[in-house]
Amino acid sequence: MAKAPKTVYQCSECGGSSLKWQGKCPHCGEWNTLQENIAQPESKNTRFQSWANETTQVQELSKVTAAEVPRTPTGMSELDRVLGGGLVDGAVILLGGDPGIGKSTLLLQVLALMAKNSEVLYVSGEESAQQVALRAQRLGVNSVGVQLLAEIRLEAIVAALKQHQPRIVVMDSIQTIYSDQITSAPGSVSQVRECAAQLTRIAKQMGITMILIGHVTKDGAIAGPRILEHMVDTVLYFEGDQHSNYRMIRAIKNRFGAANELGVFAMTETGLKGVSNPSAIFLASYRDDVAGSCVLVTQEGTRPLLVEIQALVDDAHGFTPKRLSVGLEQNRLAMLLAVLNRHAGIACFDQDVFLNAVGGVKISEPAADLAVILAMVSSFRNKPLPEKMVAFGEIGLSGEVRPVARGQERLKEAEKLGFKRAIIPKANLPKNPKDFPKLKLYGISSLDEAVHLCREIPNEE
Repeated sequence: MAKAPKTVYQCSECGGSSLKWQGKCPHCGEWNTLQENIAQPESKNTRFQSWANETTQVQELSKVTAAEVPRTPTGMSELDRVLGGGLVDGAVILLGGDPGIGKSTLLLQVLALMAKNSEVLYVSGEESAQQVALRAQRLGVNSVGVQLLAEIRLEAIVAALKQHQPRIVVMDSIQTIYSDQITSAPGSVSQVRECAAQLTRIAKQMGITMILIGHVTKDGAIAGPRILEHMVDTVLYFEGDQHSNYRMIRAIKNRFGAANELGVFAMTETGLKGVSNPSAIFLASYRDDVAGSCVLVTQEGTRPLLVEIQALVDDAHGFTPKRLSVGLEQNRLAMLLAVLNRHAGIACFDQDVFLNAVGGVKISEPAADLAVILAMVSSFRNKPLPEKMVAFGEIGLSGEVRPVARGQERLKEAEKLGFKRAIIPKANLPKNPKDFPKLKLYGISSLDEAVHLCREIPNEE
């Protein structure tokens, strides 16, 4: 028999293997994702022999009793919001983010809060025990009851879990853990996939809430095979500018709660603190007497947020006008400029256009279209929009303004923060205008109507 190849090439996206390097993965079709790893010898699958002896029973779905999953609050309301109310026994959570953004700081604070009522364990694979102790001392957290294990070998970690049987475990990080059963280096596709699978199985069997910290690539995605995100129950992304004091945690996947929830934190000398009213933070420097500024009411999960959209439209000083968007989709900006030219008669083909969502917020929903258009028109005309006004609505290619979800909740948030006017899609107008006594509502159905309306709205109360 021919000997097995010494090396194989594994895809970092799907985990598929190939005997030779190829530019395109033959399994998932992604480009430049094959990485060289040492081939693993064939062995008997002894890890799952215990599962083979277990008998499973087929049940009728209508007769299965669905009970509410009990949750344990973490002591940080913003994190509980993202998780759907708290931690669930047996759940596996993957937290990814840029280096130095505060992942280890946040989870060390969480464990210190939960150590009062639960057995917790912090497994550090990147820092020594002394370094973790120095961080706890610097943050001023009460580390009494927090068990610490500085280890990167999977077999030793599993033995410690079985011996101490903690209820909550933090793995910092999954890319540093390796198994003796695999000869490849820590952080490789096979190591990350196998270690994550073993830890997930242990968490389910022992009812441990396990939080895995993951590195991210230069593209912002969690490093390792994409199957890693499919294994876990919840995927959280830690976002924010390191030059800013504010951080955001966004739930991309959550089997025990709503996805796309957003939690906002402020970085202080004593660690991360939850921000209960992030809209006020994002609008702290907002001025309504400046051209090119419009307030958008966006929706992050179940939370409405008010974010300032800034636009700068200036004469192009080169042969190719510049199009730059920060926090908003670049392709959607090009589409909105074309719609603005066709249906409102405002041509920007010879203008540089710059967009910015203030506060480092990333907005992907199409409800931002109307606010973006109004901000660009305001900058193009060099005329501020009416005072204390918000806007939201999706714009189609034919110039129509379409309704968006949760319009009533967006209006309540705007009224609560003292805004007096709102330009919204006509279909989002409330059935009873008395529900918003302090808010003057303007319902529109086309882009041209919105552009002309901004000229006619007076600034007087």
